[in-house]
Amino acid sequence: MEAAARRLTFRDASDADVDELVALIQSAYRGDSSRAGWTTEADILEGQRTDPEGVLAVIKAPDSRLLAVERDGRVVACCQLELRGDHAYFGMFAVSPGQQGGGLGKVILAEAERQVRADWGVSEMRMTVISVREDLIAWYERRGYRRTGETTPFPYGDERFGIPQRADLRFELLVKPLV
Repeated sequence: MEAAARRLTFRDASDADVDELVALIQSAYRGDSSRAGWTTEADILEGQRTDPEGVLAVIKAPDSRLLAVERDGRVVACCQLELRGDHAYFGMFAVSPGQQGGGLGKVILAEAERQVRADWGVSEMRMTVISVREDLIAWYERRGYRRTGETTPFPYGDERFGIPQRADLRFELLVKPLV
């Protein structure tokens, strides 16, 4: 077993996890704490990444799951899985900054792909990534995702998604066949 996978527990998040998950997601992407890891968006976005209402909505939504990943009884990562017709959507992916860089993200992504194939029978995973995040997109490409060139606008003016620090943000769709 890969070292990063040792002692990991995957479970569906519950209402009781909301505050811990909001703190985890925020720490992985925003503010100075996020700079300890490599997934930080602190240079392109300030403010919040999500809020309790957003996390609870993912937990409660039909055809949606928020996986909480624990190591030694502590939540160290999470990801959203949502059934969208013939494919699954992967989002809200966060790994604790202190746990990044050791292969944990790769293990979680592979488990998420395994679960959506097994539980929902889908043959494709999709996600959106902020298009200027070249390092993150390259990481997903090394795991079999491909850029589609299809983009959607960033929700400028909606501070629930953060306060943009540049004017060229948009989301790009990445796709991976799950065969």
